[in-house]
Amino acid sequence: MTASTLEAPASTPAFQQVSLGRKVKNGLATTLVWLSFLVAVVPLVWVLYTVVANGIKRIPYSNWWSEDFGSVLSDEVGGGVLHAIIGSLLQGLVCAIIAVPIGMLVAIYLVEYGRGKLAKATTFMVDILSGVPSIVAALFIYALWVTTLGLPRSGFAVSLALVLLMIPVVVRSSEEMLRIVPDDLREASYALGVPKWKTIMKIVLPTALSGIVGGIMMALARVMGETAPLLVLVGYSAYTHWDIFSGEQAALPLLMNNERVSNPMDPGSVGFDRIWGAALTLVLIIAVINLLATVFARLVAPKKK
Repeated sequence: MTASTLEAPASTPAFQQVSLGRKVKNGLATTLVWLSFLVAVVPLVWVLYTVVANGIKRIPYSNWWSEDFGSVLSDEVGGGVLHAIIGSLLQGLVCAIIAVPIGMLVAIYLVEYGRGKLAKATTFMVDILSGVPSIVAALFIYALWVTTLGLPRSGFAVSLALVLLMIPVVVRSSEEMLRIVPDDLREASYALGVPKWKTIMKIVLPTALSGIVGGIMMALARVMGETAPLLVLVGYSAYTHWDIFSGEQAALPLLMNNERVSNPMDPGSVGFDRIWGAALTLVLIIAVINLLATVFARLVAPKKK
């Protein structure tokens, strides 16, 4: 055995100390990140505090959840927002039933099959829809539904306008969730002879489901707070109205606008309390829907073995 083979390996160089310049840059970047976080969080906390502080006066009463304003005058204390809650939930449900399947199918096409000019045109149209203001969507549905087809203004027309606003959000969020599914899972499935459509249904979608549900809830929360489609496509009713296809129907944003117009906005007035109470009610409904969706996503998500 030669002497060269017995030589000890060269020692690795000692860990170099971080320079002062890098420490300064790291501290500056960390400070900027925390400042950005505070800039985003402080207004959010402020808005939530304002809504809760002004709206908590009305919602503890049982009649707030179980009655409408049909039996009380506009400036009379009493009544509840049951009619507006029913209207918001019905319009949001119909919107989700239409928008979610369309958005999911478009996202699956773009990620799994989209190639060529059709995919580019689809992506372009989704980008266009993402920037459409709610009032433009409402006017388009009014021109098509009311003016061209001669159908009445209704809650269903509102849902159609909300569909135009919800689809691009569902497409983009679902598309991103599908793209982060590892290609190794797809390739392993193809190697076992599983068809592509079954791979998407059994592997890709369940893997990305929790993120997809979160995106759908984000889109639903956005459209349920829109006011422009309500002002254009349906009239306000102070009574509970279940028929979404005809007649006037209230919703929480529409109720707030109606109270703003018909009542003074002085603190302590009936209109002031109703507006803030309806705003807090809408926030609570969206929070409950998101909580239920999170629980559902965890239940159906693939389990680690």
